[in-house]
Amino acid sequence: MAEKLWDGRFDIPTDKSVERFTSSIATDSRMFREDIEGSIAHSRMLVAAGILSSEEADAIEKGLREIEKDIAEGRFVHDDSLEDIHMHIESALTEKIGDTARKLHTARSRNDQVALDVRLWLRRETEEIIAGLHALRRAFVDLAEAHMGVPMPGYTHLQRAQPVLFSHHMMAYYEMFTRDAERFKDALKRINVLPLGAAALAGTPHPIDREMTRRLLNFPMVSANSMDTVADRDFVAEFLSCASICMMHFSRISEELILWSSSEFAFIQLSDAFTTGSSIMPQKKNPDIPELVRGKTGRVYGHLMNILTLMKSLPMAYNRDMQEDKFPLFDGVDTLKSVVDIYIRMLPNMKVLSERMRTSCEKGFLNATDMADYLVEKGLPFRKCHSVVGKAVAYALSLGKELQDLSFEELKGFSDLVEDDLFEALSVESMINRRTSAGGTARENVQKAVDTAREVLAKEQV
Repeated sequence: MAEKLWDGRFDIPTDKSVERFTSSIATDSRMFREDIEGSIAHSRMLVAAGILSSEEADAIEKGLREIEKDIAEGRFVHDDSLEDIHMHIESALTEKIGDTARKLHTARSRNDQVALDVRLWLRRETEEIIAGLHALRRAFVDLAEAHMGVPMPGYTHLQRAQPVLFSHHMMAYYEMFTRDAERFKDALKRINVLPLGAAALAGTPHPIDREMTRRLLNFPMVSANSMDTVADRDFVAEFLSCASICMMHFSRISEELILWSSSEFAFIQLSDAFTTGSSIMPQKKNPDIPELVRGKTGRVYGHLMNILTLMKSLPMAYNRDMQEDKFPLFDGVDTLKSVVDIYIRMLPNMKVLSERMRTSCEKGFLNATDMADYLVEKGLPFRKCHSVVGKAVAYALSLGKELQDLSFEELKGFSDLVEDDLFEALSVESMINRRTSAGGTARENVQKAVDTAREVLAKEQV
Protein backbone atom coordinates (compact mmCIF):
# COMPACT_ATOMS: atom_id res chain seq x y z
CA MET A 1 0.00 0.00 0.00
CA ALA A 2 1.35 3.42 -0.92
CA GLU A 3 2.17 5.68 1.99
CA LYS A 4 -0.34 8.48 2.47
CA LEU A 5 0.88 12.02 2.97
CA TRP A 6 -1.32 12.29 6.06
CA ASP A 7 -0.71 8.87 7.61
CA GLY A 8 0.54 10.38 10.87
CA ARG A 9 -2.94 11.56 11.83
CA PHE A 10 -4.93 8.39 11.10
CA ASP A 11 -5.13 5.07 12.95
CA ILE A 12 -6.63 2.87 10.24
CA PRO A 13 -5.98 2.69 6.49
CA THR A 14 -8.22 4.40 3.96
CA ASP A 15 -10.98 2.16 2.67
CA LYS A 16 -10.43 0.96 -0.90
CA SER A 17 -13.82 2.35 -1.94
CA VAL A 18 -12.74 5.78 -0.69
CA GLU A 19 -9.50 5.52 -2.68
CA ARG A 20 -11.46 4.71 -5.83
CA PHE A 21 -14.00 7.47 -5.17
CA THR A 22 -11.44 10.20 -4.48
CA SER A 23 -8.95 9.24 -7.18
CA SER A 24 -8.52 11.76 -9.99
CA ILE A 25 -5.46 10.21 -11.63
CA ALA A 26 -7.44 9.09 -14.69
CA THR A 27 -8.23 12.75 -15.39
CA ASP A 28 -5.34 14.85 -14.10
CA SER A 29 -2.51 12.58 -15.30
CA ARG A 30 -2.35 14.70 -18.47
CA MET A 31 -0.81 17.51 -16.39
CA PHE A 32 2.32 15.53 -15.55
CA ARG A 33 4.64 17.82 -17.51
CA GLU A 34 3.23 20.90 -15.81
CA ASP A 35 3.59 19.28 -12.40
CA ILE A 36 7.22 18.43 -13.07
CA GLU A 37 7.96 21.87 -14.52
CA GLY A 38 6.47 23.52 -11.44
CA SER A 39 8.35 21.24 -9.05
CA ILE A 40 11.70 21.93 -10.73
CA ALA A 41 11.12 25.69 -10.50
CA HIS A 42 10.07 25.31 -6.86
CA SER A 43 13.21 23.31 -6.03
CA ARG A 44 15.46 25.94 -7.61
CA MET A 45 13.73 28.63 -5.59
CA LEU A 46 14.20 26.55 -2.41
CA VAL A 47 17.94 26.51 -3.09
CA ALA A 48 17.96 30.32 -3.24
CA ALA A 49 15.98 30.38 0.00
CA GLY A 50 18.55 28.15 1.72
CA ILE A 51 16.08 25.30 2.20
CA LEU A 52 17.68 22.90 -0.30
CA SER A 53 21.29 22.48 -1.32
CA SER A 54 22.28 22.69 -4.97
CA GLU A 55 23.12 18.97 -4.90
CA GLU A 56 19.67 18.13 -3.54
CA ALA A 57 17.98 20.27 -6.20
CA ASP A 58 20.06 18.61 -8.91
CA ALA A 59 19.03 15.16 -7.65
CA ILE A 60 15.40 16.23 -7.57
CA GLU A 61 15.52 17.60 -11.11
CA LYS A 62 17.31 14.52 -12.46
CA GLY A 63 14.75 12.23 -10.81
CA LEU A 64 11.82 14.30 -12.09
CA ARG A 65 13.15 14.24 -15.65
CA GLU A 66 13.43 10.46 -15.48
CA ILE A 67 9.85 10.23 -14.21
CA GLU A 68 8.70 12.56 -17.00
CA LYS A 69 10.29 10.26 -19.56
CA ASP A 70 8.74 7.17 -17.94
CA ILE A 71 5.27 8.73 -18.07
CA ALA A 72 5.69 9.98 -21.63
CA GLU A 73 6.82 6.56 -22.81
CA GLY A 74 4.03 4.68 -21.01
CA ARG A 75 6.13 2.94 -18.35
CA PHE A 76 4.53 4.65 -15.36
CA VAL A 77 2.07 2.66 -13.21
CA HIS A 78 -0.93 4.44 -11.72
CA ASP A 79 -2.44 3.52 -8.35
CA ASP A 80 -5.77 4.83 -6.98
CA SER A 81 -4.28 4.92 -3.48
CA LEU A 82 -2.09 7.82 -4.60
CA GLU A 83 -5.13 9.81 -5.72
CA ASP A 84 -3.66 12.27 -8.23
CA ILE A 85 -0.72 12.95 -10.50
CA HIS A 86 0.98 15.11 -7.89
CA MET A 87 1.15 12.32 -5.32
CA HIS A 88 2.17 9.80 -7.98
CA ILE A 89 5.13 11.90 -9.01
CA GLU A 90 6.17 12.65 -5.44
CA SER A 91 5.94 8.97 -4.51
CA ALA A 92 7.96 7.93 -7.57
CA LEU A 93 10.57 10.58 -6.81
CA THR A 94 10.93 9.31 -3.25
CA GLU A 95 11.53 5.79 -4.57
CA LYS A 96 14.24 7.14 -6.89
CA ILE A 97 16.20 9.50 -4.65
CA GLY A 98 15.05 8.77 -1.10
CA ASP A 99 14.44 11.33 1.66
CA THR A 100 15.67 14.27 -0.40
CA ALA A 101 12.40 14.03 -2.31
CA ARG A 102 10.51 14.62 0.95
CA LYS A 103 12.00 18.13 1.16
CA LEU A 104 10.49 19.21 -2.15
CA HIS A 105 7.05 19.92 -0.71
CA THR A 106 8.44 22.46 1.76
CA ALA A 107 6.61 25.81 1.52
CA ARG A 108 3.86 24.55 -0.78
CA SER A 109 0.59 22.66 -0.55
CA ARG A 110 -1.26 20.52 -3.03
CA ASN A 111 -3.73 23.42 -3.08
CA ASP A 112 -1.36 25.89 -4.72
CA GLN A 113 0.44 23.08 -6.57
CA VAL A 114 -2.78 22.03 -8.31
CA ALA A 115 -3.64 25.64 -9.11
CA LEU A 116 -0.20 26.06 -10.67
CA ASP A 117 -0.50 22.94 -12.81
CA VAL A 118 -3.92 23.94 -14.12
CA ARG A 119 -2.76 27.44 -14.96
CA LEU A 120 0.38 26.20 -16.71
CA TRP A 121 -1.64 23.66 -18.70
CA LEU A 122 -4.43 26.07 -19.60
CA ARG A 123 -1.96 28.78 -20.58
CA ARG A 124 -0.41 26.52 -23.19
CA GLU A 125 -3.77 25.27 -24.46
CA THR A 126 -5.17 28.79 -24.71
CA GLU A 127 -2.16 29.92 -26.72
CA GLU A 128 -2.71 26.98 -29.08
CA ILE A 129 -6.39 27.87 -29.46
CA ILE A 130 -5.48 31.48 -30.28
CA ALA A 131 -3.06 30.19 -32.92
CA GLY A 132 -5.79 27.91 -34.32
CA LEU A 133 -8.23 30.82 -34.51
CA HIS A 134 -5.58 32.79 -36.39
CA ALA A 135 -5.45 30.06 -39.06
CA LEU A 136 -9.26 29.85 -39.11
CA ARG A 137 -9.63 33.59 -39.62
CA ARG A 138 -7.13 33.40 -42.46
CA ALA A 139 -9.26 30.65 -44.05
CA PHE A 140 -12.29 32.97 -44.03
CA VAL A 141 -10.25 35.77 -45.58
CA ASP A 142 -9.00 33.37 -48.27
CA LEU A 143 -12.58 32.35 -49.07
CA ALA A 144 -13.66 35.98 -49.24
CA GLU A 145 -10.85 36.95 -51.58
CA ALA A 146 -11.26 33.89 -53.80
CA HIS A 147 -14.95 34.66 -54.42
CA MET A 148 -14.92 38.45 -54.46
CA GLY A 149 -17.86 39.78 -56.45
CA VAL A 150 -20.11 36.74 -55.99
CA PRO A 151 -23.56 37.93 -54.82
CA MET A 152 -25.86 35.96 -52.56
CA PRO A 153 -29.13 36.63 -50.78
CA GLY A 154 -28.76 38.12 -47.34
CA TYR A 155 -31.38 36.94 -44.85
CA THR A 156 -33.29 38.22 -41.86
CA HIS A 157 -35.75 35.91 -40.12
CA LEU A 158 -34.37 33.30 -42.59
CA GLN A 159 -36.30 35.19 -45.30
CA ARG A 160 -34.52 36.71 -48.31
CA ALA A 161 -33.87 40.34 -47.46
CA GLN A 162 -31.20 42.11 -49.52
CA PRO A 163 -28.31 40.91 -51.68
CA VAL A 164 -24.81 40.90 -50.19
CA LEU A 165 -21.47 39.66 -51.38
CA PHE A 166 -20.60 36.12 -50.34
CA SER A 167 -17.24 37.63 -49.38
CA HIS A 168 -19.04 40.04 -47.04
CA HIS A 169 -20.76 37.09 -45.40
CA MET A 170 -17.44 35.29 -44.90
CA MET A 171 -15.86 38.41 -43.46
CA ALA A 172 -18.69 38.58 -40.94
CA TYR A 173 -17.39 35.29 -39.55
CA TYR A 174 -13.86 36.65 -39.66
CA GLU A 175 -15.06 39.42 -37.34
CA MET A 176 -16.80 36.95 -35.02
CA PHE A 177 -13.76 34.74 -34.63
CA THR A 178 -11.50 37.78 -34.27
CA ARG A 179 -13.55 38.76 -31.22
CA ASP A 180 -13.14 35.21 -29.95
CA ALA A 181 -9.36 35.42 -30.32
CA GLU A 182 -9.38 38.75 -28.48
CA ARG A 183 -11.45 37.25 -25.66
CA PHE A 184 -9.00 34.37 -25.24
CA LYS A 185 -6.07 36.78 -25.29
CA ASP A 186 -7.72 38.83 -22.58
CA ALA A 187 -8.60 35.72 -20.53
CA LEU A 188 -4.95 34.71 -20.77
CA LYS A 189 -4.13 37.70 -18.55
CA ARG A 190 -6.14 36.14 -15.71
CA ILE A 191 -4.86 32.63 -16.40
CA ASN A 192 -1.25 33.79 -16.47
CA VAL A 193 -0.87 34.52 -12.72
CA LEU A 194 1.51 32.59 -10.45
CA PRO A 195 -0.33 30.85 -7.58
CA LEU A 196 2.63 28.92 -6.13
CA GLY A 197 3.59 30.25 -2.72
CA ALA A 198 0.06 30.62 -1.37
CA ALA A 199 0.51 27.16 0.23
CA ALA A 200 -2.69 25.73 1.74
CA LEU A 201 -4.44 29.10 2.17
CA ALA A 202 -2.41 31.36 4.50
CA GLY A 203 1.00 31.54 2.84
CA THR A 204 4.18 30.11 4.41
CA PRO A 205 6.66 31.21 7.11
CA HIS A 206 9.61 30.00 5.00
CA PRO A 207 11.70 32.71 3.23
CA ILE A 208 10.50 31.89 -0.27
CA ASP A 209 10.99 34.14 -3.30
CA ARG A 210 7.80 34.14 -5.33
CA GLU A 211 9.28 36.63 -7.78
CA MET A 212 12.03 34.15 -8.59
CA THR A 213 9.46 31.40 -9.15
CA ARG A 214 7.44 33.76 -11.32
CA ARG A 215 10.44 34.42 -13.54
CA LEU A 216 11.39 30.75 -13.76
CA LEU A 217 7.87 29.80 -14.90
CA ASN A 218 7.41 32.86 -17.11
CA PHE A 219 4.40 34.34 -15.33
CA PRO A 220 3.85 38.10 -15.73
CA MET A 221 2.55 38.50 -12.19
CA VAL A 222 2.15 36.90 -8.76
CA SER A 223 -1.23 36.35 -7.10
CA ALA A 224 -2.04 38.93 -4.44
CA ASN A 225 -4.06 37.07 -1.80
CA SER A 226 -3.23 33.55 -0.63
CA MET A 227 -6.84 32.64 0.20
CA ASP A 228 -8.18 33.84 -3.13
CA THR A 229 -5.30 32.08 -4.89
CA VAL A 230 -6.28 28.57 -3.83
CA ALA A 231 -10.03 29.27 -3.94
CA ASP A 232 -10.01 30.81 -7.42
CA ARG A 233 -11.37 29.00 -10.44
CA ASP A 234 -12.66 32.12 -12.12
CA PHE A 235 -10.07 31.65 -14.83
CA VAL A 236 -11.54 28.23 -15.62
CA ALA A 237 -15.08 29.64 -15.80
CA GLU A 238 -13.85 32.55 -17.91
CA PHE A 239 -12.07 30.24 -20.33
CA LEU A 240 -15.20 28.09 -20.70
CA SER A 241 -17.29 31.23 -21.18
CA CYS A 242 -14.98 32.29 -24.02
CA ALA A 243 -15.13 28.75 -25.39
CA SER A 244 -18.93 28.75 -25.23
CA ILE A 245 -19.20 32.00 -27.19
CA CYS A 246 -16.71 30.66 -29.73
CA MET A 247 -18.68 27.42 -30.06
CA MET A 248 -21.84 29.47 -30.55
CA HIS A 249 -20.17 31.10 -33.54
CA PHE A 250 -19.15 27.70 -34.88
CA SER A 251 -22.71 26.47 -34.39
CA ARG A 252 -24.09 29.42 -36.34
CA ILE A 253 -21.89 28.85 -39.37
CA SER A 254 -22.52 25.12 -39.07
CA GLU A 255 -26.24 25.77 -39.33
CA GLU A 256 -25.68 27.88 -42.44
CA LEU A 257 -23.45 25.31 -44.10
CA ILE A 258 -26.08 22.64 -43.40
CA LEU A 259 -28.76 24.81 -45.02
CA TRP A 260 -26.58 25.96 -47.90
CA SER A 261 -25.57 22.42 -48.81
CA SER A 262 -29.19 21.24 -49.02
CA SER A 263 -30.97 20.88 -52.36
CA GLU A 264 -33.32 23.68 -51.36
CA PHE A 265 -30.45 26.18 -51.18
CA ALA A 266 -27.63 24.53 -53.16
CA PHE A 267 -25.27 27.43 -52.46
CA ILE A 268 -22.26 25.25 -51.60
CA GLN A 269 -20.94 21.72 -51.84
CA LEU A 270 -18.92 20.27 -49.00
CA SER A 271 -16.04 18.06 -50.04
CA ASP A 272 -16.64 14.31 -50.04
CA ALA A 273 -13.71 14.10 -47.63
CA PHE A 274 -15.75 16.03 -45.03
CA THR A 275 -19.15 14.38 -45.47
CA THR A 276 -20.66 10.95 -44.93
CA GLY A 277 -23.29 8.81 -46.61
CA SER A 278 -26.39 6.91 -45.60
CA SER A 279 -26.55 3.25 -44.67
CA ILE A 280 -29.79 2.86 -46.63
CA MET A 281 -30.15 5.76 -49.13
CA PRO A 282 -27.41 5.61 -51.79
CA GLN A 283 -27.88 9.19 -52.98
CA LYS A 284 -27.26 10.85 -49.60
CA LYS A 285 -24.32 13.12 -48.82
CA ASN A 286 -24.69 14.25 -45.24
CA PRO A 287 -23.06 17.33 -43.65
CA ASP A 288 -22.10 15.39 -40.53
CA ILE A 289 -19.19 17.65 -39.54
CA PRO A 290 -21.30 20.82 -39.20
CA GLU A 291 -24.05 18.78 -37.52
CA LEU A 292 -21.64 17.36 -34.95
CA VAL A 293 -20.16 20.80 -34.31
CA ARG A 294 -23.67 22.12 -33.74
CA GLY A 295 -24.24 19.28 -31.28
CA LYS A 296 -20.91 19.69 -29.49
CA THR A 297 -21.79 23.32 -28.77
CA GLY A 298 -24.24 22.19 -26.10
CA ARG A 299 -21.53 20.00 -24.62
CA VAL A 300 -19.26 23.01 -24.04
CA TYR A 301 -22.17 25.07 -22.69
CA GLY A 302 -22.73 22.24 -20.20
CA HIS A 303 -19.11 22.39 -19.06
CA LEU A 304 -19.49 26.10 -18.32
CA MET A 305 -22.62 25.45 -16.25
CA ASN A 306 -20.79 22.59 -14.52
CA ILE A 307 -18.03 24.93 -13.30
CA LEU A 308 -20.42 27.72 -12.31
CA THR A 309 -22.56 25.27 -10.35
CA LEU A 310 -19.50 23.63 -8.80
CA MET A 311 -18.19 26.94 -7.46
CA LYS A 312 -21.39 28.75 -6.54
CA SER A 313 -21.63 27.75 -2.88
CA LEU A 314 -18.04 27.03 -1.85
CA PRO A 315 -16.76 28.83 1.23
CA MET A 316 -13.15 30.01 1.42
CA ALA A 317 -10.69 28.60 0.68
CA TYR A 318 -9.93 25.27 -1.05
CA ASN A 319 -12.60 22.56 -1.02
CA ARG A 320 -12.31 19.06 -2.43
CA ASP A 321 -15.28 19.78 -4.71
CA MET A 322 -12.80 21.70 -6.85
CA GLN A 323 -11.20 18.44 -7.94
CA GLU A 324 -14.22 18.19 -10.25
CA ASP A 325 -13.05 21.17 -12.29
CA LYS A 326 -10.68 19.09 -14.41
CA PHE A 327 -13.06 17.05 -16.55
CA PRO A 328 -15.21 19.97 -17.80
CA LEU A 329 -12.12 22.06 -18.43
CA PHE A 330 -10.15 19.33 -20.20
CA ASP A 331 -13.08 18.20 -22.33
CA GLY A 332 -14.04 21.79 -23.10
CA VAL A 333 -10.51 22.48 -24.35
CA ASP A 334 -10.35 19.24 -26.34
CA THR A 335 -13.74 19.83 -27.93
CA LEU A 336 -13.01 23.40 -28.98
CA LYS A 337 -9.57 22.53 -30.35
CA SER A 338 -11.00 19.67 -32.41
CA VAL A 339 -13.68 21.96 -33.87
CA VAL A 340 -11.15 24.67 -34.76
CA ASP A 341 -8.95 22.08 -36.43
CA ILE A 342 -11.70 20.44 -38.48
CA TYR A 343 -12.98 23.80 -39.74
CA ILE A 344 -9.50 24.90 -40.78
CA ARG A 345 -9.35 21.74 -42.90
CA MET A 346 -12.95 21.79 -44.19
CA LEU A 347 -13.41 25.41 -45.32
CA PRO A 348 -10.71 25.51 -48.05
CA ASN A 349 -12.23 22.38 -49.62
CA MET A 350 -15.74 23.84 -49.83
CA LYS A 351 -17.08 24.57 -53.32
CA VAL A 352 -19.08 27.79 -53.74
CA LEU A 353 -21.90 27.51 -56.31
CA SER A 354 -21.78 31.14 -57.41
CA GLU A 355 -24.34 30.98 -60.22
CA ARG A 356 -26.96 29.51 -57.94
CA MET A 357 -26.29 32.25 -55.41
CA ARG A 358 -26.56 34.93 -58.09
CA THR A 359 -29.87 33.69 -59.52
CA SER A 360 -31.30 33.44 -56.02
CA CYS A 361 -30.70 37.18 -55.62
CA GLU A 362 -33.08 37.86 -58.51
CA LYS A 363 -36.13 36.37 -56.83
CA GLY A 364 -37.99 37.24 -53.67
CA PHE A 365 -38.07 41.06 -54.10
CA LEU A 366 -34.61 41.62 -52.67
CA ASN A 367 -34.60 44.93 -54.56
CA ALA A 368 -37.69 46.35 -52.86
CA THR A 369 -35.68 48.45 -50.41
CA ASP A 370 -33.55 49.74 -53.29
CA MET A 371 -36.66 50.95 -55.09
CA ALA A 372 -37.64 52.77 -51.90
CA ASP A 373 -34.14 54.25 -51.60
CA TYR A 374 -34.34 55.31 -55.25
CA LEU A 375 -37.56 57.24 -54.55
CA VAL A 376 -36.00 58.81 -51.43
CA GLU A 377 -33.21 60.14 -53.64
CA LYS A 378 -35.90 61.60 -55.90
CA GLY A 379 -37.29 63.55 -52.93
CA LEU A 380 -40.13 61.36 -51.60
CA PRO A 381 -40.22 60.83 -47.76
CA PHE A 382 -39.14 57.30 -46.86
CA ARG A 383 -42.43 56.27 -45.22
CA LYS A 384 -44.30 57.21 -48.39
CA CYS A 385 -41.68 55.35 -50.42
CA HIS A 386 -42.26 52.29 -48.26
CA SER A 387 -45.99 52.38 -49.00
CA VAL A 388 -45.48 52.94 -52.72
CA VAL A 389 -43.08 50.02 -53.05
CA GLY A 390 -45.28 47.79 -50.91
CA LYS A 391 -48.12 48.33 -53.38
CA ALA A 392 -45.77 47.64 -56.30
CA VAL A 393 -44.69 44.37 -54.66
CA ALA A 394 -48.31 43.32 -54.09
CA TYR A 395 -49.09 44.08 -57.74
CA ALA A 396 -46.08 42.10 -58.98
CA LEU A 397 -47.02 39.16 -56.74
CA SER A 398 -50.50 39.12 -58.27
CA LEU A 399 -48.87 38.69 -61.67
CA GLY A 400 -46.25 36.19 -60.53
CA LYS A 401 -43.47 38.64 -61.44
CA GLU A 402 -40.52 40.39 -59.78
CA LEU A 403 -40.21 44.19 -59.62
CA GLN A 404 -37.58 44.25 -62.36
CA ASP A 405 -39.94 42.26 -64.61
CA LEU A 406 -42.61 44.98 -64.56
CA SER A 407 -42.71 47.41 -67.45
CA PHE A 408 -41.67 51.04 -67.13
CA GLU A 409 -45.31 52.09 -67.51
CA GLU A 410 -46.42 49.73 -64.74
CA LEU A 411 -43.76 51.05 -62.34
CA LYS A 412 -44.48 54.64 -63.32
CA GLY A 413 -48.08 54.03 -62.30
CA PHE A 414 -47.02 53.80 -58.68
CA SER A 415 -45.05 57.06 -58.68
CA ASP A 416 -44.42 59.85 -61.15
CA LEU A 417 -40.85 60.00 -59.81
CA VAL A 418 -39.94 56.72 -61.53
CA GLU A 419 -37.55 57.17 -64.46
CA ASP A 420 -35.68 54.78 -66.78
CA ASP A 421 -32.71 54.69 -64.41
CA LEU A 422 -34.78 52.74 -61.88
CA PHE A 423 -33.98 49.45 -63.63
CA GLU A 424 -30.25 49.97 -63.14
CA ALA A 425 -30.89 50.69 -59.45
CA LEU A 426 -32.78 47.39 -59.19
CA SER A 427 -29.91 45.29 -60.59
CA VAL A 428 -28.03 42.97 -58.24
CA GLU A 429 -24.63 44.61 -58.83
CA SER A 430 -26.03 48.09 -58.26
CA MET A 431 -27.81 47.08 -55.09
CA ILE A 432 -24.58 45.70 -53.68
CA ASN A 433 -22.11 48.31 -54.84
CA ARG A 434 -24.24 51.30 -53.80
CA ARG A 435 -23.98 50.22 -50.17
CA THR A 436 -20.78 52.08 -49.49
CA SER A 437 -21.51 53.11 -45.91
CA ALA A 438 -18.78 52.00 -43.49
CA GLY A 439 -19.11 48.25 -42.98
CA GLY A 440 -21.50 47.87 -45.92
CA THR A 441 -21.42 45.17 -48.57
CA ALA A 442 -20.12 47.28 -51.49
CA ARG A 443 -17.29 45.51 -53.23
CA GLU A 444 -14.81 48.30 -52.52
CA ASN A 445 -15.66 48.05 -48.80
CA VAL A 446 -15.27 44.29 -48.73
CA GLN A 447 -11.97 44.39 -50.59
CA LYS A 448 -10.73 46.96 -48.10
CA ALA A 449 -11.87 44.72 -45.21
CA VAL A 450 -9.99 41.78 -46.73
CA ASP A 451 -6.84 43.87 -47.18
CA THR A 452 -7.06 45.15 -43.60
CA ALA A 453 -7.60 41.63 -42.28
CA ARG A 454 -4.51 40.41 -44.12
CA GLU A 455 -2.48 43.21 -42.53
CA VAL A 456 -3.82 42.36 -39.08
CA LEU A 457 -3.10 38.66 -39.48
CA ALA A 458 0.41 39.38 -40.77
CA LYS A 459 1.19 41.47 -37.67
CA GLU A 460 -0.17 38.96 -35.16
CA GLN A 461 2.36 36.77 -33.40
CA VAL A 462 1.20 33.16 -33.13
